[in-house]
Amino acid sequence: MDTRPDPARPRYHHGDLRAALLAAAEAELAEVGLERFSLRSVAKRAGVSHAAPAHHFGDVEGLLTALCAEGFRRFLAAQNAREDDAPRDPASQIVAAGLGYIDFAMEAPALFRLMFASQRPDFRSDDLTAWAGAAYGHLTAQVAAVGGEVRADKVPTRDVAGIWATAHGLADLMLSRPMAPLRAMPRPERDAFFAAIIRRALPPEAAGPPQPPA
Repeated sequence: MDTRPDPARPRYHHGDLRAALLAAAEAELAEVGLERFSLRSVAKRAGVSHAAPAHHFGDVEGLLTALCAEGFRRFLAAQNAREDDAPRDPASQIVAAGLGYIDFAMEAPALFRLMFASQRPDFRSDDLTAWAGAAYGHLTAQVAAVGGEVRADKVPTRDVAGIWATAHGLADLMLSRPMAPLRAMPRPERDAFFAAIIRRALPPEAAGPPQPPA
């Protein structure tokens, strides 16, 4: 008798259902947007009972909040991946983080907009607060390092805002229709173009000479 599982029927091991629901939620959000997003549609996409999402997340806002927290975790991972391949000096590291910022937006545009342009997630959630705070803390630590400041909490907000606005603006622009020719550029050329823009947002004494991304 063939005891292999039927690939058409989802089967979840203990601890996997929450991750499966988050993956289904992201796919649903990307396909139908927030207006048509529902727990029932996510359950159907995941191949589970319609009660499963409510059991794990409570309601739609709870699911979107959890998805947003997962987004910030992946957002940081995208930045870290770029930083790992970049020179270790502070300026190169913050440029790499900016490229990771853009990578994430291009790879997960619906999730990016949920994180930065939606009021639906509950930013009072402990998990979401922790991951969003980690992302902001990472940015302030990098800005502090670029400016030679030991303590990130001493960095002026305007310095953080300048770098953040540059990276976020580029990421958001890359999701717009007019930027299609830029999206079609070979990645090394596009990275060099963005890196030069991000470096211009650094303090003159910290920017250093232009360097090609790793």
